[in-house]
Amino acid sequence: MDSAILYTQTLPLSFFMFFSIYLHAYFVIFRNWGRYRKEASSSFMSLTHGTPAVFLALSALLHTQSSYNFASPNSTLHNRVLEFSMAYFLMDLIHYMVFFPTNLLFILHHLATLYVIVTCRYVVNHGAYEILVLLILAEVTSGFQNVWSIVGFRKADVPIAKRLHEVLSPLFLAFYSVVRGILGPLFTFKMGSFYLSGEANGMIPRWAWISWMVVIITAILVSILWVSSHWTDLLRERNRQKKVR
Repeated sequence: MDSAILYTQTLPLSFFMFFSIYLHAYFVIFRNWGRYRKEASSSFMSLTHGTPAVFLALSALLHTQSSYNFASPNSTLHNRVLEFSMAYFLMDLIHYMVFFPTNLLFILHHLATLYVIVTCRYVVNHGAYEILVLLILAEVTSGFQNVWSIVGFRKADVPIAKRLHEVLSPLFLAFYSVVRGILGPLFTFKMGSFYLSGEANGMIPRWAWISWMVVIITAILVSILWVSSHWTDLLRERNRQKKVR
């Protein structure tokens, strides 16, 4: 079994990488995007985190012998992926606190996510298996979502962006609904059942898994409300277009 290294350079190096990506997006890629410049830069940075995080998490799970147990100890590979994602959420949290300090929903989301990752990585040092599976389920939609968001910023003034957004919307929302509305809750139920059985006793403290479950269930409910709202908006817009025709 891989014995985890307590401290690695992944967190500071990853944070510097995401900071550089954000600056490049803000000052180069989206410098002429006006009022959408900040949001587009954040979405671009998220794009560079989501898909790599999925593959890194999959690799860490596949290459760690003890991975497939909810109470297994973290390996060095597990911890490096946790630190990679920690760096992204720290950088994006700074983005929201600087430019959108009143957007409490995203700020609280990032703080709660960081709480789970930090406690799993540095305090409990167990449970990375379930956190990485949930990370995969959360970020597997990220690439699709960020492309959808970026083109959505310009749909009002760029015809091709509007058309692309219209094509992507039902595909993205359907994919998101399946992952966040079905797969995520199923895995969370399995995770909660394991904790309630007492099999994690002595490895994951009760305060840790209870707080993790509160954060995860809340995030799932918010995701379901978010996608439901966008489905409503999409159907309303489609009906409006039919009436105009």
